Amino acid sequence: MNSSFLSIIRYPRFFLRPQTIRLQPTYQVPGQKSIGTFSNHPSKAMAATHDLLATKLKSLSVATLPKYPNCHPEVNPVDVYRAHLTEILTEVTGVDAAIIYPALQWTQTLEKGDLVLPVPALRVKGKKPPELAAEWVEKFPESPLVHKPTVNGTFLQFFFKVDKLAEILIPSILTRKQAFGRNKFLGLQDPEDPSKGNKRILIEFSSPNIAKPFHAGHLRSTIIGGFLSNLYEGAGWDVKRINYLGDWGKQYGLLALGFEKYGDEESLVSDPINHLFVVYVKISADQAAEKEKIKSLEAEGKTAEAQKLKDDGLDEQARRYFKAMTENDDKAIAQWSRFRGLSIKRYKETYARLNIHFDDYSGESQVKQEKMDFAAQKMADMGVSEESEGAVIVDFSKHVPGKAGKSLERPIIKKKDGTALYLTRDISEMMQRQDKYSFDQMIYVVASQQDLHLRQLFKIIELMGYKELAAKCQHVNFGLVLGMSTRKGTVKFLDDILKDVGEKMHEVMQKNETKYKQVEDPLATADILGISAVMVQDMSGKRINNYKFDMDVMTSFEGDTGPYLQYAHARLCSITRKAALSEEEIASADLSLLTESHALELVRVISQYPDVVQNTLKTLEPITVLTYLFKMTHTLSSSYDHLRIVGSEKELMKARMALYDAARVVLNNGMRLLGLSPVERM
Repeated sequence: MNSSFLSIIRYPRFFLRPQTIRLQPTYQVPGQKSIGTFSNHPSKAMAATHDLLATKLKSLSVATLPKYPNCHPEVNPVDVYRAHLTEILTEVTGVDAAIIYPALQWTQTLEKGDLVLPVPALRVKGKKPPELAAEWVEKFPESPLVHKPTVNGTFLQFFFKVDKLAEILIPSILTRKQAFGRNKFLGLQDPEDPSKGNKRILIEFSSPNIAKPFHAGHLRSTIIGGFLSNLYEGAGWDVKRINYLGDWGKQYGLLALGFEKYGDEESLVSDPINHLFVVYVKISADQAAEKEKIKSLEAEGKTAEAQKLKDDGLDEQARRYFKAMTENDDKAIAQWSRFRGLSIKRYKETYARLNIHFDDYSGESQVKQEKMDFAAQKMADMGVSEESEGAVIVDFSKHVPGKAGKSLERPIIKKKDGTALYLTRDISEMMQRQDKYSFDQMIYVVASQQDLHLRQLFKIIELMGYKELAAKCQHVNFGLVLGMSTRKGTVKFLDDILKDVGEKMHEVMQKNETKYKQVEDPLATADILGISAVMVQDMSGKRINNYKFDMDVMTSFEGDTGPYLQYAHARLCSITRKAALSEEEIASADLSLLTESHALELVRVISQYPDVVQNTLKTLEPITVLTYLFKMTHTLSSSYDHLRIVGSEKELMKARMALYDAARVVLNNGMRLLGLSPVERM
């Protein structure tokens, strides 16, 4: 390997002074004088990618490839084209490269080109965009990588020479394998100096309530949070996954009372969450009946009896029990701790089925009292909080002018009895996390019902003088799962749902007896298919949209569903098995044989994957990746009759197999990014 190909390159981080940027140093192939680099710390796969790319660029007569910020050809082959086009367009337009490179956009519809350039983005004055575009097309030289651009309104459209793209792209995918689509450079604290390490992000998600089942309402937070964790990890961030459990409050006093009355040790150990939920529903029903009784007594004028029931009733007993917990009563804390521990153990089993893990099982109980006291005092000292009718509130209209202040309302942060509410705990928890993790960013994956709460939280932190801390926090919200209720204990829980869809998938698999016999563990495969069905339905729209949980739709192999995506992957695996070619044979394929329109279109689609992932870092929408994967599987499906493997001539078979292998890698990587477990047989 040419060691000089890995020499260190420096460049301005954000084009802060774009007019002074020059196009040197550049990437250059071995044998040339000026040599650039792709990485300071290349892995074996990365080093192999460097060699392949250098050799390929030399064979295509691309002597230089300028280096720009956020340009990483070794992990995204389309960046080769961005850099190449930027170099040409700088000469053609006279516009600085610092403006051109980030203006080149990927397209979701390939009919418009592989890359497009909105002419107004170049900020050239004196002529209308269509006139400029026509001029630049005239001046555009012959290129080994792209065709002459076309004009579409105010856009220049660039179509890659796909035969050359295949020769750059496919070896990159087959060399990098699981790493293709990942870009560790994006998470660096300083792209100019990797030794400064990676940025750290905290992602809080799932966050169920202890002693209550993990129902479909928690599913959205879990799926989205797991996806975002994978996304940022692939972008080189140091990701800490946090589960902030609802594990404190008067309801645990009520639960303890319920367990004394209705609890069963054997049921608790065998199925803690569901048993505790049954107990909680029963004791809550007793509490509701008690409240009705008090109302009735008051209506009848029996105030003394009503008051006695209030003083000795379940509500007051639960309050006293929780007070004992806050005062570290040994017996109360031991019971609560046992409920918490058993529940977390059971949650972990469910999370494992969803490919989810957590670095920190935090919770309301973990917020330190001294931190809450400090936060409360600081709010008071800075005039953020004030007393109102015995309680402590924040009147935002006094701190934020106009409608914005009124819209934040007047939240209570401490009740009349001195009990701290959620806001106080969340403020203190945020400060604890900053102390513990010293994070660069934090995302709360919480339902849109909590929009106001999170806005209040961030604004209070800012008003307390922690503006930088508030700026690092983000709320990623989502809509509801409709058709499910938890109020009366009639909800269908996630484990039950996964069991049902798994059984349905098993029934479908059994209909094809030949294929069913080939599956090593059909029940486990059916379970994975069921989970895929649930997860893909959840991700099949924008996060903010509500959706109806529909068993028939999600388990169908027709349309864009989880089972269909799994089928597409299994089919590619089947083709790989039937071809029975070694990695060496596939690596030696003559990719110039891929001349059919279906092959070229598939090459174009799979080349988009790294851009899709990078764009998803802006949208934070699973649907961005999911839509792309379905687009790719549809392109694949229409290719099979035209790009046959079995029966084709050996060299053509190798070339097509290299293409299908590349597609399989991309599909597998995309599914894993979403949190799915791709199956090889079904």
